[in-house]
Amino acid sequence: MPREERVAAIELAIAEALKPRTLRVEDDSARHAGHAGARDGRGHFNVEVVSDAFEGMAPLARHRAVYAAVGNLMETDIHALAIVARTPDEAARQ
Repeated sequence: MPREERVAAIELAIAEALKPRTLRVEDDSARHAGHAGARDGRGHFNVEVVSDAFEGMAPLARHRAVYAAVGNLMETDIHALAIVARTPDEAARQ
């Protein structure tokens, strides 16, 4: 998919799967130009998501839930995904 559509596609996938209270997706691909993973055209993204779905989940399980949400985008459009996943209570304490 065109680069300019990737953030919206990631946001939509996460929103549908995790029903976040807040969600921020940032395309960080420009900082990784020339990196081996960037050569194939896939991008680097930062994701911050606050969702009730994370209640009772360990950090690794939260990351797995985000990866599951973006699904095949990891194979086609995302090379690297930095994730901050919090519950609403954790976000309120930040």
